[in-house]
Amino acid sequence: MFRRALFTAMALIVAGGPALSEVVNVAAGGFLLRHETDVKAEPAALYDALTAGVGGWWNPAHTYSGEAKNLSIAAAPGGCFCEKLPGGGVLHMTVVYAAPSKALRMTGALGPLQGSGLAGSLTWNLAKIEGGTRIVLTYGVGGYVPGGFEKIAPSPTECSESSCSV
Repeated sequence: MFRRALFTAMALIVAGGPALSEVVNVAAGGFLLRHETDVKAEPAALYDALTAGVGGWWNPAHTYSGEAKNLSIAAAPGGCFCEKLPGGGVLHMTVVYAAPSKALRMTGALGPLQGSGLAGSLTWNLAKIEGGTRIVLTYGVGGYVPGGFEKIAPSPTECSESSCSV
C-alpha cells in the first residue's frame, strides 16, 4: 500500500499534480514549471522511489519505448536518466547534483523538447515536514524553439493527475 501511494505521489508531481502546480514564467527564451506536494513518507524512501523506482511511477506514455520499466536513473554526478531501446537507447537527462534524501538535479530537454536547441534543468527538492516530506519539482527550459515557448509550455489546466503536455 505504501509503495503504491508513494509511486502515485511521484507520478502526480512529475505529471503536474492537482495541488500547487504552476507555470512560473513563460518568455520568448524559455519557461519555468513548478510543482509542489506533500507526501506521507520519509525523504529517504521518496529519494529511492525517484531514482531506483523510476520505472514504477513514470507514465509509460511519456517514453520512447512505451515501457516505463526501460527507464533508469543513476543517481550520481554524471549519471544517466536513460531508457533502453532494442539495439540502442535514449539519454533523457544527466545527473549533475545528487544529495540522497534531499535533492536530485538533472540537465537535459525531455521528450519532444530534445530535438530542438534547448537546455533544461529539472530539480527535485525534498524537505522533511511534520507527517512526511514536501517535494518541490522545478523544470526550467531555455533556448530556441520554432514558434516560441508560449505554444509549448503547459498551463496548469493542461496537466492532470495522469499526464502533462510537456
